[in-house]
Amino acid sequence: MSDEVCASKGYWILRADVFDIEKFNEYASRTPEVLAKFGGKFLARAGRYEVVEGESRSRNLIIEFPSYESAIACWSSHEYQNAKTYRLGAAELDVVVIEGL
Repeated sequence: MSDEVCASKGYWILRADVFDIEKFNEYASRTPEVLAKFGGKFLARAGRYEVVEGESRSRNLIIEFPSYESAIACWSSHEYQNAKTYRLGAAELDVVVIEGL
């Protein structure tokens, strides 16, 4: 068995309802650069979906990070918190940061 510690990936799981598309697009244009700085990449971004049980919102996203720690660091970063101000009042989000297996 290896002595190396395998870091688990981290994920943001987001569900959103957008009320002001122009303002939300300003936010959306600012986030890819911030996510990339922390190694984040979109796995699913507002594509086709079907609710098979429970409730959903109109947009669903999954963003993968190299580690759980980088996912938390990105969320907490000054850069992301600044970008986030552009979506306040434009959308309602549910966001979960989760550690992968």
